[in-house]
Amino acid sequence: MPDTWLDIAPDARFGPSCLPYGVFSTPDRSERRVGVAIGGHVLDLGAAARALGAPFAGAVSGASLDPLLAAGRPVWEQVRAAVQEWLADPAREGDIRPHLADRAGVMLHLPFTVGDYVDFYSSEHHASNVGRIFRPEQEPLTPNWKHLPIGYHGRAGTVVPSGTPVVRPVGQRKRPSDAAPLFGPSARLDIEAEVGFVVGAPSAQGERVPVASFADHVFGAFLVNDWSARDLQAWEYVPLGPFLGKSFATSVSPWVVPLQALQAARTAPPARDPEPLEYLRDAEGDPWGLDISLEVRLNGHLLSRPPFSGMYWTPAQQLAHMTVNGASLRTGDFYASGTVSGPGREQCGSLLELSWGGKEPVRLPDGTERTFLEDGDTVAITATAPGPDGAVIDFGEVSGTVVPARG
Repeated sequence: MPDTWLDIAPDARFGPSCLPYGVFSTPDRSERRVGVAIGGHVLDLGAAARALGAPFAGAVSGASLDPLLAAGRPVWEQVRAAVQEWLADPAREGDIRPHLADRAGVMLHLPFTVGDYVDFYSSEHHASNVGRIFRPEQEPLTPNWKHLPIGYHGRAGTVVPSGTPVVRPVGQRKRPSDAAPLFGPSARLDIEAEVGFVVGAPSAQGERVPVASFADHVFGAFLVNDWSARDLQAWEYVPLGPFLGKSFATSVSPWVVPLQALQAARTAPPARDPEPLEYLRDAEGDPWGLDISLEVRLNGHLLSRPPFSGMYWTPAQQLAHMTVNGASLRTGDFYASGTVSGPGREQCGSLLELSWGGKEPVRLPDGTERTFLEDGDTVAITATAPGPDGAVIDFGEVSGTVVPARG
């Protein structure tokens, strides 16, 4: 762990190598402020920058991360370097300590204004499992799957911060044995453990963003739970894809880990066969596979440990595909990886897979079983990644509790 004058245990969350960004308020000040998590503290970044006369103070003094995201990569790097220096130099303690809050006592908020939201489908293991569950007599992957990152446009207006209750959605559903569709609360409410990436620097309409420009446009990563009503989705998705089965809520973690903190976590993605088209090929010697380890818990019980390192399509390839037709990027756009699943059942990122379509219930320590979520269930997703010199990069947590349908 790099030096810091703060007393932080070696195994503490959010060490000096991590320094994720978020937006917080305190019981005595309802004003929302940009913060940086460091150990058990949150640094009021705007107040510290103003006190020290930092040139980037304006970009970090608002009520969201939006101005910092829009400032671009040179400023992102400048801010991170300055915060690291402030926390490492004992001569800065007198300037910085007055602007530290107890992390346990702050309220965390949605960290940025969500622009467009795109969700991908980039785990070969997840896509293969879904294919085997729903199309057991056919090839599990669709013919296009290994040629492009499949995705859909989600609903930005129902992206919510961690801790927000998730109201069970209602809609139409129809089992194969039903003569006609039924209307009512979803009976197959599910989770999808994912990693999200937020865009900072925009691009013009008609401009393509190549794989090699990923880090010039994407600010950082965070955790996502793409709640899914599988029964609504199954009836509605033909021929245009996900709609009401996805749009009722998408939960995101409050801390955004900057890409600079993930350099030690970078890894080669799985071998691709066939080789992707040229615009989707990894930048020479600069792949953006990420060694992120997720954990999914239901009511405190560990369900699975999905490994992000096995994702077939990287976030850099996803961004390149998302813009290859000339679609523009805006500050605050974000896209999610799609469900993260590994080769083993204990590595699956959804209950659909863990219960194999509801046929094999998951037994919990209290003796109850789940195929899909029940009212009152709380799902929490956490993640870590390797940092420099043996440090751990912590993503925090995204959680949500299911509450009964309304009306």
